[in-house]
Amino acid sequence: MNLGKIDEIMELLSAPKKIVIVSHRNPDGDAYGSSLALYHFLLKFDHLVTVLSPNDAPDFLKWLPGQEKIVIFEKEVKRGTQLLEEAEIVFTLDFNALQRVGPKMLIPLEKIRPIFIMIDHHQQPDDYAEYAFVDPESCSTSQLLYQFIEKLNHLDYIDKDVATCIYTGILTDTGSFRFPSTTSLTHRIVANLLDLGANNSEIYNQIHNVNTYNRVQLLGRALKNLIVLNEYHTAYITLSQKDLREFNFRKGDTEGFVNYALSIANVIFAAIFIEDRNQGIIKISFRSSGNFSVNEFSRNHFNGGGHINAAGGRSEESLQSTTKNFTKILPNYKAELIASYEK
Repeated sequence: MNLGKIDEIMELLSAPKKIVIVSHRNPDGDAYGSSLALYHFLLKFDHLVTVLSPNDAPDFLKWLPGQEKIVIFEKEVKRGTQLLEEAEIVFTLDFNALQRVGPKMLIPLEKIRPIFIMIDHHQQPDDYAEYAFVDPESCSTSQLLYQFIEKLNHLDYIDKDVATCIYTGILTDTGSFRFPSTTSLTHRIVANLLDLGANNSEIYNQIHNVNTYNRVQLLGRALKNLIVLNEYHTAYITLSQKDLREFNFRKGDTEGFVNYALSIANVIFAAIFIEDRNQGIIKISFRSSGNFSVNEFSRNHFNGGGHINAAGGRSEESLQSTTKNFTKILPNYKAELIASYEK
């Protein structure tokens, strides 16, 4: 993580500024956790701060302190555009390519000329930001934000709200501390967040213990649709628009479903394909264990990217064509999948 210009950042933030914090489209716990943590932190220095999200978040994030202050761009295009045009500083958190905000918000975002500050942990960042604090080895953007605040010598400004938001981001992006990116540093930071007021059991319950009857039924359908390809140590799930309608799908209902496929014995590569007729696409989530890079796989074949073991993608073909294409690609990766499995 390049922190060589931290003194310049400190100077920029030494006087009140108009600041907009931007999260990526379809925000997750790390996007909202890091954004709201930074929001609460910057308010302490009398900045005029707004969190601007391209679209709304799932219900399991609606309890986060300050989430009601977030401006949803697709609901308030005029206001969101004005906030961007007036911003002196724009923080982009948990993404490293401007197109991740979606086509509507991308238009005003590409036109403005504020000072861009990127804080992110994804691979292969674009170079739009004057200041970039990027570490692909980090478990989450929220962890990087904690380190950013530490480099500003302001850990004493982390209160319960800031600690809660950072903890939420780390919890969700580490799979509740299960993923290999969780390090001893992660645990030391989390220990400090607990001391600063984050309530780990309450946060976990807010994130994970929010099942509705329909969501559980949808999970049942997802598991029924699961296909295992033993030859490639791969499993995948499909959910059609009909499946979603049948169980009154709500945003966030499929969160974590792909992990059930990855949990199967002998499987190291998992995917879920979800039909979204409103956008005219198939949404895809990839997960892996070991050294198989779903980031590269998604970038090469499904217009996506992310991390070595977790990535997203999309397809503009039908659900059937997309999964057929997926299975046709797998033979090209057979040796790599077998090698990763045997390690």
